[in-house]
Amino acid sequence: MRAYRKMASGVVLGLAAVGGAYAQKPDPYLWLEDVGGEQALSWVKEQNAVALKELQAQADYPGIHARLKTILNSKERIPYVTKHGEYYYNFWRDAQHTRGIWRRTTLEQYQRPEPQWETVLDIDKLAAEENENWVWHGVSCLYPQGEKCLVQLSRGGGDAHVVREFDVARRAFVADGFNLAEAKSDIGWIDADTIFVSTDFGAGSMTTSGYPRIVKEWKRGTPLSAAATLYEAKNDDLGVGAYKDFTPGHSYQFITRQIGFYASELFVRTGDGLAKVDKPDDANAYTVRDQLVIDLRSDWSVNGTTYKQGSLLATDFKRFMAGGRQFDVLFTPTPASSLDGVSATRSALLLNVLDNVKNRLVELRHVDGAWQRRDINAPAFGTLAVQALDPIESDQYFLTVTDFLNPTTMYLANAGSDQRSALKALPAYFDAKPYTVQQHMATSKDGTLVPYFVLMHRKAKPNGKNPTVLYGYGGFEVSMKPFYSGTTGEAWLKQGGIYVLANIRGGGEFGPRWHQAALKENRQRAFDDFIAVAQDVIKRKITSPRHLGIMGGSNGGLLVGAALTQRPDLFNAVVCQVPLLDMQRYSKLLAGASWMGEYGDPDDPKQWAYLGKYSPYQNVFKDKHYPRVLFTTSTRDDRVHPGHARKMVAKMKEQGHDVLYWENMEGGHAGAANNDQQAQMWALTYAFLLKQLK
Repeated sequence: MRAYRKMASGVVLGLAAVGGAYAQKPDPYLWLEDVGGEQALSWVKEQNAVALKELQAQADYPGIHARLKTILNSKERIPYVTKHGEYYYNFWRDAQHTRGIWRRTTLEQYQRPEPQWETVLDIDKLAAEENENWVWHGVSCLYPQGEKCLVQLSRGGGDAHVVREFDVARRAFVADGFNLAEAKSDIGWIDADTIFVSTDFGAGSMTTSGYPRIVKEWKRGTPLSAAATLYEAKNDDLGVGAYKDFTPGHSYQFITRQIGFYASELFVRTGDGLAKVDKPDDANAYTVRDQLVIDLRSDWSVNGTTYKQGSLLATDFKRFMAGGRQFDVLFTPTPASSLDGVSATRSALLLNVLDNVKNRLVELRHVDGAWQRRDINAPAFGTLAVQALDPIESDQYFLTVTDFLNPTTMYLANAGSDQRSALKALPAYFDAKPYTVQQHMATSKDGTLVPYFVLMHRKAKPNGKNPTVLYGYGGFEVSMKPFYSGTTGEAWLKQGGIYVLANIRGGGEFGPRWHQAALKENRQRAFDDFIAVAQDVIKRKITSPRHLGIMGGSNGGLLVGAALTQRPDLFNAVVCQVPLLDMQRYSKLLAGASWMGEYGDPDDPKQWAYLGKYSPYQNVFKDKHYPRVLFTTSTRDDRVHPGHARKMVAKMKEQGHDVLYWENMEGGHAGAANNDQQAQMWALTYAFLLKQLK
């Protein structure tokens, strides 16, 4: 349950840097930002037809597509669950349930090879009855019984969703309950008859980033217009939210003002007022029973002591609110290690540590005012994930173990013990015996050592002829860790491909310092790291530019877009998914304004000076030769605007470059709304890579 840390058509003049000064320059493709416009959608359909005709005709496509559909719809997938009351709930999609079913079982049943599931809500049936393109977007249930739930449904898979109160016992929506119209809402239970609500309340209630800026308390039986305002954030903040900690004896209500992506203020409700929790703005803070836990993104000097960036601190919450500033240091990073996550059980904190991009677990217990520590005996290589069953009432937790070659396995474990029992495991979707995993270091332009993983056939020869795809992200403190993927195994490794995963700066592999090293004016370091990994695999003769492709999505789409325009000589294929590409206008499109803490403000001439140097859309030219590119996005992506990819394709085609474009007409930022769409997207992707790189 509780886990913390890693949250107009027409031509309009834009701004461009010319000779170091700002000048007006028209964008002839601005009409493609009109997401649902008739002219824009007509263009999209034309591009889709071209891409589908070519890629679906590839000899590899039918077999890959059929196999991926089988994998993605497999009934042998792990049904991940969340506990509400006495039941364990799972949302499930397969070939018979395209949109999915929300279902539940007991823990005793869940431990069986084939549990008996009880369907609670059928989204396919609901969509058919209401003639709506519903996509499941999550649920929030009232603790501890979980019989009252707030179901979130998105039209087509976008971030905006409707909220409907659902009565689990009656298997029915509550007609006059807590229901919200479509918006990027944030909701949370206070009690059976009261919720926190942040939504689009009308004019002036949303931030410039497109998220709610007002949080209210809404009581059952009253109209939304009568909800009492608790807090208002500023117009240029990212947004606001609220939640309740239900721990008996330590129950508090909190409001979070999210100033930017990495800066926030935390308030605790005290009667009719709010008291600020005096943490650093860029630190995460939360309560665990009587303790306030603070996760530092920067060094913090307080009472004559400086606590290191990336450290985890704890102190008595009531004492802290009364002015006390004595802390226990629960974790201190090293050059090779960082904190990857924290989970709470009833009596322990479980720290997930990332050590040279491999996870290990540490258990902490607060006993008689002191913290006791022990290392948990868990697999030494790969990725570990911890999910407490019930952090208030239970010490049990799910431990999920995965790596590149061993199918993901879920265990049931208990805090205080290394004993665990295997619950669920993926089948072996591909034969892993022929493959090996290596970890190498590349030297970036400034001398920084950058790790990366190579997944390859044991018999692959270092002759520079191996088709290889290099994947990266490099942003928002997101770590790229080992993972098991039937899609990668079947569609790429089995076809003779090599897969490379880069751990470049901008990510979280080595904590906040690794992330902050590539923020704003230093963004080029992430691109330099990625290019250095490409050069290193070429130097090792794992592959060569003729056989090397790159792939990335969202911020990773910006990454491969920059690599495409800066070093086109290194690659022969690029897959650019749901990307940011026009860094001149990104802050004006959908949620873009919320990312200025990551990239900078293009309307500030000093910041545009560095943004303009790498913005792919402004740095693609007619007289250069580029590798072939497949751009993919989604019409329903209301986070990263599809106009980025659309405009880049239009510009590159007008310049005479050979590119393909496929836009799923629904699916949100994930690019696909169901398993069948996922299968199509990945089959098109790997058919393209195989054609270009073999």
